[in-house]
Amino acid sequence: MKHFKTVSEFHQFINLPAPLHPLISVIDVATVLNTYDDGPVTMAMDFYSISVKRMHNFKVKYGQQPFDFKEGIMSFMSPNQVFSIGVDNKDEKVEKSGWAIYFHPDFIWNTSLAKTIKQYDFWDYSLHESLCLSEKEEEIITVIIKNIDQEYHSNIDQFSKSIIISQLEALLNYADRFYHRQFITREKINHHILECLENLLTDYFNNDDLISKGLPTVSYFAQSLNISSKYLSSLLKVLTGQNTQQHIHDKLIEKAKEKLSTTNLSVSEIAYELGFEHLQSFSKLFKAKTRQSPMGFRASFN
Repeated sequence: MKHFKTVSEFHQFINLPAPLHPLISVIDVATVLNTYDDGPVTMAMDFYSISVKRMHNFKVKYGQQPFDFKEGIMSFMSPNQVFSIGVDNKDEKVEKSGWAIYFHPDFIWNTSLAKTIKQYDFWDYSLHESLCLSEKEEEIITVIIKNIDQEYHSNIDQFSKSIIISQLEALLNYADRFYHRQFITREKINHHILECLENLLTDYFNNDDLISKGLPTVSYFAQSLNISSKYLSSLLKVLTGQNTQQHIHDKLIEKAKEKLSTTNLSVSEIAYELGFEHLQSFSKLFKAKTRQSPMGFRASFN
C-alpha cells in the first residue's frame, strides 16, 4: 500500500508538478496521466480530498465496495482512509473530467474550519455513498472550485488562506445541503433501508441468544445493511428525526415494555435478557425514554 504523507508526494506519484502551496492543491482531473496500467494501486493519504469527477473505464474501491464514476459525483475522503484505484480495461481509453482538491489538516489549523470540519458526517461515508449531483448542483459546486483554483494560482498574500478557507466552507455547506436532498429524493431506496433496519432490529431483539450477543451496536446494523455507520445515521435523521442509536434504544424499550407487562421476570432478569451487564444502565435508559422507572411502568398494569 502506498501511503502519502504530503500533497507533494502525491503530486509526484501522479506525475504532476509540485503543488503551488505545500499544504493544498487544486487539480484538473483531465490533466492527470494514467499511472495505473500495471494494476490497481491501494493507497492512503494524510490529508483531505474533495473531488467532483466523471470517469469512464476507471475503477475505484473503498474497502470492498466498487464504485462507478460514469455519472457526475462528489466524494470526500478524510486522512488515512484506505482505497484502491485502477484501470478497468487496459485496452480501452480512460476518459475523465472534473476537479480534485487536496488539503492537509495543517492548512486549516487555527481556523474556523478546523473547529467544524468533523461536523460534516460525509467524511466518514463509504465511497459508494458519494453525492450524485444534479446538473444545477454540479454547476454551483464547479463555480466554487474554480474560485478556489483561481486563488490557488494567484500570488500568495495575507488574504489567500482566509479566502480559500471561506470557499472550502461554502463547498462543504452546499455538499451538506445536497446530501439532504439526496436522502429525500431517493425515497424508495431509503425507505427500503429503513424497513430492512426495522426487520433487523426485530430479529435481533427476538433472538433467544441475546444474552450472549449483548446489546447491538450501530456498526453491527450498518455492516448488515452494507452502508457506513455515519451514512445510516444521517439518512435516518432526515427520514425519521432520529439517528441509528435512538432507533436501537426505541426497539429495546419496546421489548422491555413487553417483558415488563407480560411476564413475571424481575427487572434485573429482564435487563440481563436484553443484554445489559448492569441493572442501573437499563433503569437509567428506561426512565430517560419513558419518564417512568421499570417498576413504575409495571405497576401501571396492576
